[in-house]
Amino acid sequence: MFKLVASAFVSLLLAASAYAAPQAGLPEITDPPAGFNVTSFGLNGSGCPPGSAYYLLNDKKSAVTVTFSKYYAEVGPGIPISQNRKNCQLTFGLSIPPGFTFGVAYSDVRGYYQLDNKVSATQRNYYYFQGQLDQSTATETHVGPVNGAYYTYRAPFDLVFTNTAPCNSQGTVLNIATSIQASNADNKGGSGYIATDSVDSSLIHTFYFQWQTCR
Repeated sequence: MFKLVASAFVSLLLAASAYAAPQAGLPEITDPPAGFNVTSFGLNGSGCPPGSAYYLLNDKKSAVTVTFSKYYAEVGPGIPISQNRKNCQLTFGLSIPPGFTFGVAYSDVRGYYQLDNKVSATQRNYYYFQGQLDQSTATETHVGPVNGAYYTYRAPFDLVFTNTAPCNSQGTVLNIATSIQASNADNKGGSGYIATDSVDSSLIHTFYFQWQTCR
Protein backbone atom coordinates (compact mmCIF):
# COMPACT_ATOMS: atom_id res chain seq x y z
CA MET A 1 0.00 0.00 0.00
CA PHE A 2 1.06 3.58 -0.52
CA LYS A 3 2.22 5.57 2.47
CA LEU A 4 2.31 9.34 2.04
CA VAL A 5 5.27 11.01 3.79
CA ALA A 6 6.67 14.04 1.85
CA SER A 7 6.85 15.75 -1.81
CA ALA A 8 8.69 15.38 -5.42
CA PHE A 9 8.98 12.40 -7.81
CA VAL A 10 12.20 10.38 -7.25
CA SER A 11 11.55 6.68 -7.16
CA LEU A 12 13.67 4.31 -5.19
CA LEU A 13 13.34 0.67 -6.01
CA LEU A 14 14.84 -1.93 -3.68
CA ALA A 15 15.18 -5.31 -5.34
CA ALA A 16 17.32 -8.40 -5.57
CA SER A 17 20.26 -8.11 -7.94
CA ALA A 18 21.11 -10.56 -10.71
CA TYR A 19 22.43 -13.78 -9.28
CA ALA A 20 25.82 -15.07 -10.31
CA ALA A 21 27.62 -18.23 -9.33
CA PRO A 22 29.48 -17.72 -6.04
CA GLN A 23 33.17 -16.97 -6.35
CA ALA A 24 35.85 -18.49 -4.18
CA GLY A 25 36.23 -16.63 -0.89
CA LEU A 26 33.01 -14.62 -1.35
CA PRO A 27 29.66 -15.12 0.42
CA GLU A 28 27.04 -17.14 -1.42
CA ILE A 29 24.60 -14.93 -3.33
CA THR A 30 20.99 -15.96 -2.84
CA ASP A 31 17.38 -15.00 -3.61
CA PRO A 32 15.58 -12.53 -1.31
CA PRO A 33 14.45 -14.50 1.76
CA ALA A 34 10.84 -14.95 2.80
CA GLY A 35 10.04 -12.72 5.75
CA PHE A 36 11.97 -9.66 4.58
CA ASN A 37 9.94 -6.50 5.10
CA VAL A 38 10.18 -2.73 5.42
CA THR A 39 8.91 -1.85 8.90
CA SER A 40 9.35 1.93 8.79
CA PHE A 41 10.31 4.71 6.42
CA GLY A 42 11.57 8.23 7.03
CA LEU A 43 13.12 11.04 5.04
CA ASN A 44 14.69 14.40 5.73
CA GLY A 45 16.40 17.07 3.64
CA SER A 46 16.06 20.13 1.45
CA GLY A 47 14.92 18.00 -1.49
CA CYS A 48 12.11 16.22 0.34
CA PRO A 49 10.12 18.57 2.59
CA PRO A 50 7.40 17.11 4.81
CA GLY A 51 4.32 15.88 3.01
CA SER A 52 6.02 15.44 -0.35
CA ALA A 53 6.81 11.74 -0.82
CA TYR A 54 5.36 8.26 -0.50
CA TYR A 55 6.64 4.72 -0.87
CA LEU A 56 5.26 1.46 -2.22
CA LEU A 57 6.57 -2.00 -1.36
CA ASN A 58 5.77 -4.50 -4.11
CA ASP A 59 3.85 -7.74 -3.54
CA LYS A 60 6.98 -9.88 -3.60
CA LYS A 61 8.65 -7.56 -1.05
CA SER A 62 11.62 -7.37 -3.38
CA ALA A 63 11.21 -3.71 -4.36
CA VAL A 64 10.24 -0.48 -2.67
CA THR A 65 9.56 2.67 -4.66
CA VAL A 66 9.86 6.12 -3.10
CA THR A 67 8.21 8.92 -5.06
CA PHE A 68 9.07 12.62 -4.57
CA SER A 69 7.81 15.85 -6.17
CA LYS A 70 10.16 18.65 -5.12
CA TYR A 71 13.62 17.22 -5.60
CA TYR A 72 15.53 19.45 -8.04
CA ALA A 73 18.63 21.63 -8.24
CA GLU A 74 19.40 24.57 -10.51
CA VAL A 75 22.20 27.05 -11.14
CA GLY A 76 22.62 30.22 -13.15
CA PRO A 77 22.52 34.03 -13.06
CA GLY A 78 20.05 35.24 -10.44
CA ILE A 79 19.53 31.80 -8.88
CA PRO A 80 20.35 31.65 -5.14
CA ILE A 81 23.24 29.42 -4.10
CA SER A 82 20.83 27.51 -1.86
CA GLN A 83 19.17 26.15 -5.01
CA ASN A 84 22.42 24.70 -6.41
CA ARG A 85 22.33 21.58 -4.26
CA LYS A 86 19.53 19.55 -2.68
CA ASN A 87 19.67 16.43 -0.55
CA CYS A 88 17.42 13.78 0.91
CA GLN A 89 18.27 11.24 3.60
CA LEU A 90 16.20 8.04 3.35
CA THR A 91 15.83 5.75 6.36
CA PHE A 92 14.41 2.24 6.06
CA GLY A 93 13.64 0.11 9.09
CA LEU A 94 14.00 -3.50 7.94
CA SER A 95 13.05 -6.93 9.22
CA ILE A 96 15.52 -9.57 8.02
CA PRO A 97 15.20 -13.34 8.67
CA PRO A 98 18.12 -14.96 10.54
CA GLY A 99 20.85 -16.37 8.33
CA PHE A 100 20.66 -13.68 5.64
CA THR A 101 22.30 -10.35 4.92
CA PHE A 102 22.57 -7.97 1.98
CA GLY A 103 24.41 -5.02 0.49
CA VAL A 104 23.25 -2.52 -2.13
CA ALA A 105 24.85 -3.54 -5.43
CA TYR A 106 24.06 -0.63 -7.73
CA SER A 107 21.65 2.17 -8.47
CA ASP A 108 19.70 2.72 -11.68
CA VAL A 109 18.62 6.33 -12.17
CA ARG A 110 16.34 7.97 -14.71
CA GLY A 111 15.55 11.67 -14.79
CA TYR A 112 15.43 14.97 -16.67
CA TYR A 113 18.05 17.70 -17.08
CA GLN A 114 18.89 20.83 -19.03
CA LEU A 115 22.49 22.09 -19.07
CA ASP A 116 24.31 24.88 -20.86
CA ASN A 117 27.80 24.27 -22.24
CA LYS A 118 30.22 23.10 -19.52
CA VAL A 119 27.51 23.24 -16.84
CA SER A 120 27.41 20.01 -14.84
CA ALA A 121 24.85 18.04 -12.86
CA THR A 122 25.99 15.49 -10.28
CA GLN A 123 24.10 12.87 -8.31
CA ARG A 124 25.70 11.22 -5.30
CA ASN A 125 24.36 8.36 -3.21
CA TYR A 126 25.86 6.50 -0.31
CA TYR A 127 24.45 3.96 2.07
CA TYR A 128 25.29 2.64 5.50
CA PHE A 129 23.68 0.49 8.15
CA GLN A 130 22.93 1.96 11.55
CA GLY A 131 25.72 1.35 14.03
CA GLN A 132 28.31 0.48 11.38
CA LEU A 133 31.16 2.65 10.11
CA ASP A 134 31.37 1.38 6.50
CA GLN A 135 29.84 3.51 3.76
CA SER A 136 29.36 2.57 0.11
CA THR A 137 29.14 5.26 -2.56
CA ALA A 138 27.83 5.67 -6.11
CA THR A 139 28.29 8.90 -8.11
CA GLU A 140 27.41 10.09 -11.61
CA THR A 141 28.13 13.45 -13.33
CA HIS A 142 26.62 14.84 -16.54
CA VAL A 143 28.13 17.79 -18.45
CA GLY A 144 26.34 20.08 -20.92
CA PRO A 145 25.37 21.13 -23.43
CA VAL A 146 22.06 19.31 -23.04
CA ASN A 147 19.00 21.06 -24.42
CA GLY A 148 16.49 19.36 -22.15
CA ALA A 149 16.53 15.57 -22.16
CA TYR A 150 15.75 12.43 -20.21
CA TYR A 151 18.72 10.43 -19.00
CA THR A 152 19.42 7.02 -17.54
CA TYR A 153 22.51 5.53 -15.96
CA ARG A 154 23.66 2.71 -13.72
CA ALA A 155 26.09 3.47 -10.90
CA PRO A 156 27.59 0.55 -8.93
CA PHE A 157 28.17 0.86 -5.19
CA ASP A 158 31.57 -0.09 -3.87
CA LEU A 159 32.11 -2.50 -0.95
CA VAL A 160 28.90 -4.41 -1.67
CA PHE A 161 30.34 -7.70 -0.33
CA THR A 162 31.65 -6.18 2.90
CA ASN A 163 29.23 -3.34 3.69
CA THR A 164 26.28 -5.55 4.57
CA ALA A 165 23.49 -5.68 7.11
CA PRO A 166 24.39 -7.23 10.48
CA CYS A 167 23.88 -10.99 10.40
CA ASN A 168 21.22 -12.57 12.62
CA SER A 169 20.06 -9.22 13.97
CA GLN A 170 16.48 -9.80 12.66
CA GLY A 171 16.12 -6.03 12.32
CA THR A 172 18.30 -3.17 11.12
CA VAL A 173 18.14 0.36 9.71
CA LEU A 174 19.40 1.11 6.21
CA ASN A 175 20.30 4.75 5.57
CA ILE A 176 20.63 6.02 1.99
CA ALA A 177 21.90 9.58 1.63
CA THR A 178 21.15 11.12 -1.76
CA SER A 179 22.04 14.50 -3.26
CA ILE A 180 21.77 16.34 -6.57
CA GLN A 181 23.88 19.36 -7.53
CA ALA A 182 24.08 21.73 -10.50
CA SER A 183 27.36 23.63 -11.05
CA ASN A 184 28.47 26.35 -13.47
CA ALA A 185 32.04 26.53 -12.13
CA ASP A 186 33.40 26.11 -15.68
CA ASN A 187 30.93 28.54 -17.26
CA LYS A 188 29.96 31.29 -14.82
CA GLY A 189 27.28 32.68 -17.10
CA GLY A 190 25.73 29.28 -17.82
CA SER A 191 22.54 27.81 -16.42
CA GLY A 192 21.56 24.28 -15.52
CA TYR A 193 18.70 22.28 -14.09
CA ILE A 194 18.38 18.69 -12.87
CA ALA A 195 14.96 17.61 -11.74
CA THR A 196 13.00 14.89 -10.05
CA ASP A 197 10.13 15.92 -12.26
CA SER A 198 9.35 18.10 -15.25
CA VAL A 199 6.00 18.47 -16.97
CA ASP A 200 5.88 14.75 -17.73
CA SER A 201 9.03 13.13 -16.37
CA SER A 202 10.38 11.86 -13.08
CA LEU A 203 13.78 11.11 -11.56
CA ILE A 204 13.75 7.47 -10.55
CA HIS A 205 16.37 5.83 -8.32
CA THR A 206 16.44 2.05 -8.33
CA PHE A 207 18.57 0.47 -5.61
CA TYR A 208 19.27 -3.24 -6.09
CA PHE A 209 19.92 -5.49 -3.12
CA GLN A 210 22.50 -8.25 -3.29
CA TRP A 211 21.42 -10.92 -0.84
CA GLN A 212 23.91 -13.26 0.80
CA THR A 213 23.83 -16.06 3.32
CA CYS A 214 25.54 -15.35 6.60
CA ARG A 215 28.78 -17.18 7.34
